[in-house]
Amino acid sequence: MITSTSVRRAALLAALVAAPGLHAAEVAGVRLADSIKVGGSELVLNGAGLRSKLFFKVYVGALYVGQKATTPAAIYDSSQPRRMVMRLLRDLDAESLHAALDDGLKNNHTPAELADMKGPAEQLAGIMKGIGKAREGDTISIDFLADGVIVAVNGEMRGKVDGPGFARALLKVWLGDKPADASLKKALLGS
Repeated sequence: MITSTSVRRAALLAALVAAPGLHAAEVAGVRLADSIKVGGSELVLNGAGLRSKLFFKVYVGALYVGQKATTPAAIYDSSQPRRMVMRLLRDLDAESLHAALDDGLKNNHTPAELADMKGPAEQLAGIMKGIGKAREGDTISIDFLADGVIVAVNGEMRGKVDGPGFARALLKVWLGDKPADASLKKALLGS
């Protein structure tokens, strides 16, 4: 016998299942949280996608922000913390990690801009090379804060690069006019 109570329960259950933000996203078999805490800030998943190179799956990338945005400028210009999470789908050595970020910086900045950020870029290179070999399943996160960038591996802080301008510059690796992976850029922007 169907009662009004059972109909209401079924409707509530259906609404909860259909509600956005209650389920973690999944990309290439990697489950991602809908929200995370960075310092005292609650960040939400803006978008996530797969970074591939040639025919190889390299990592699942997820971008967390204080408020969802669909344009790179809105993310660059935010004063709230942001986090880029990379869950590795293959082993990578330190030189590959560093080279990919360095190429992304070079592809999205003029020679004058690169000269201005030489110090911070060298600091980042040292941090990335210090990671050594990152293994499949490892998570590398980069926090973009008001005063700079923090890099962590599997939740363990590996280093900080001071400078708010560098945080904006580094975000362009994924969201710039010449991103590392155009389809990943679209996914990070929620498209």
